[in-house]
Amino acid sequence: MAGEIINRVAQSKLVTFNLEDFYPEGKRILFDISDWLLEGLILKENDFRENVKQNDWQQYKDTYVALTCSTDAIIPAWAYMLITTHLTPFTKKVIVGNLNDLEISIYNEIIDKLDLSALKDLPVIVKGCSSKPVPQNAYISLVQKLQPIAKSIMYGEACSSVPLFKRK
Repeated sequence: MAGEIINRVAQSKLVTFNLEDFYPEGKRILFDISDWLLEGLILKENDFRENVKQNDWQQYKDTYVALTCSTDAIIPAWAYMLITTHLTPFTKKVIVGNLNDLEISIYNEIIDKLDLSALKDLPVIVKGCSSKPVPQNAYISLVQKLQPIAKSIMYGEACSSVPLFKRK
């Protein structure tokens, strides 16, 4: 078998899209407000407001924060809102939920802002196996955004991809 080895994948119009490339750096923090509740269950407004007032909010500079309550307490919406008013000047993003909810929210915002027009009528492979915590929902959001644009969408690696969509 004489001749040069040709990399047909490199010569194709196939575009690999790696969500991991868009992973924003920054510490993720789960902020549990149950420590500020009486016996972890009862929100006493004056005490709660005093905790908010006394907290060092600068420690959250350039972080992503998920607000949660680890107990079965019923937390009024204003409590999360009050904390958010203090976090917003320092953080990159604040949500109510867990760390996975936070990653989903971060990626949804990123994907919403992506300009994918360069992928119009091209075959796209969405790279799997990431070493960063890319949430499953990010892949779903990306496929929804790619489907009206791409000629075809696959998942995996160029050598072993799974076909997902092909425009007729």
